[in-house]
Amino acid sequence: MTIREVMEIVDGKVLTGGERLDTPVDTACGSDLMSDVLAFVKEKTVLITGLINPHVLRTAEMLDITCVVFSRGKLPSEEMLEMADEIGITVISSPLTTYTACGELYVHGLPGTKRKTGVTEEV
Repeated sequence: MTIREVMEIVDGKVLTGGERLDTPVDTACGSDLMSDVLAFVKEKTVLITGLINPHVLRTAEMLDITCVVFSRGKLPSEEMLEMADEIGITVISSPLTTYTACGELYVHGLPGTKRKTGVTEEV
């Protein structure tokens, strides 16, 4: 799936990074807890969150997250958008809740992480 397809599925609006819409993504994660994102996310991931602060972008940068979708129509500050553009992260705002956006992406074939808490992964 590409960022463009993600944007269409979540009825989103690109706020920055429109030139990267054809970038592929492999998984999605929905969370407002950046510690969970750090524990379970890998590269080429779309992060769906309702949390609007620079820590979200710093976490995304550390993990090579390709795209951040701010749910519930939330809009980051201009400073955050400039930061996202500088570090190469596409930012989308979606009117959907985090839960609904994640569900729509999953139904359309974008899986979540395979890691599970307290459970050994099957090989």
